[in-house]
Amino acid sequence: MIHGHITAWVLAVILFVVALFLIKGGKAKGAKIVQMILRVLYLLIIATGVMMLTQVYNIDLMYILKAAVGIWVIGLFEMIISRTANNKKTNVFWIQFAIAFALVLYLGFSLPMSFMNP
Repeated sequence: MIHGHITAWVLAVILFVVALFLIKGGKAKGAKIVQMILRVLYLLIIATGVMMLTQVYNIDLMYILKAAVGIWVIGLFEMIISRTANNKKTNVFWIQFAIAFALVLYLGFSLPMSFMNP
């Protein structure tokens, strides 16, 4: 389950970057298609995350925090893409994204239920 979750969010990050490049390149239709695929991946990320949470015997605050920050990152993906498509400023969202993404990676790889912890 962990590998499926990681695969889904790695693909989401790649498609996020692709969508941004398509928007900046003026290819709105291609960006819309990539954004729809990205939204399906959001559902997959959330589903695998919930399934992993149900496997934890002792859910503490750090797992809940990681889930909340993960949903925050997904929201920032959407905000950055939509504001970029509408030619609005995204500086604040990029700062939030850097903080939230670093935090979710740290929590994901440091919590006991990680593929890095034997």
